[in-house]
Amino acid sequence: MARSDKKALSASAGKYTAERRYMIGPKLNFAAAEAYKLLRTNVMFSFPGGSGSHILGVTSSFRGEGKSLTAINLAYTFAETGRNILLIEGDMRMPTMAGRLALPARPGLSNVLVGAESASDAIRQYRVTAGEREVAFDVMVAGDIPPNPSELLGSVRARTFLQKVRERYDVIILDLPPVTAVTDAIVASRLVDGVIVVVRAGHAVRGGLADTMRQLRLAEAHVLGFVFNGAASGERKYYKKGYYRKGYYASGQYGGER
Repeated sequence: MARSDKKALSASAGKYTAERRYMIGPKLNFAAAEAYKLLRTNVMFSFPGGSGSHILGVTSSFRGEGKSLTAINLAYTFAETGRNILLIEGDMRMPTMAGRLALPARPGLSNVLVGAESASDAIRQYRVTAGEREVAFDVMVAGDIPPNPSELLGSVRARTFLQKVRERYDVIILDLPPVTAVTDAIVASRLVDGVIVVVRAGHAVRGGLADTMRQLRLAEAHVLGFVFNGAASGERKYYKKGYYRKGYYASGQYGGER
């Protein structure tokens, strides 16, 4: 969907250089890369009869739990399979994706939702070299910070926009703000087919996560499961499927809501 005259930007210099180098795409360690592949597989199994396009929301209870990096790496992992992927930064209050991916900060989602820019002008292609091949997916950053993000996400224009891009992409991943911080994620949960909740070890608290799940249930959101993130290297944790050794960002284990 990105126009051919737009230059695809790779992860090079910028504010988030160290994070991009070690935590995105082919720079992930083996365990982390496999965890994201497992997440990708489980997400696809969450949609039985899986033909057609799917819109996924990625959120967390609090800031700093790794939801944006999870969304980016999930987009990359889907793109590795040859699917047509669009990653949208839905956190219009504290956007970080332009810096992480070395993309222009505008135009973006907010500009499209107020009718100031077309979607084709706001979507850019992100490319990264993985061995001897190149992996690419499309990205729409947040754009200019608006005074009314919740209203924009809940607008008819937002729903119409997502329906249009659904026709052109296999998977659309919407990076949402934390649930306990603002109402944006709850509003946007009505626009997606499923929500993934990122939980960071040593960061999330039981009460905050319980409140997150309560709000998502009240919104009748389809919670696909959880990504347990940021466990210390070498730590072991028991899951129903067995033991997984989790390194830095290798803890993307997935479990459905129970």
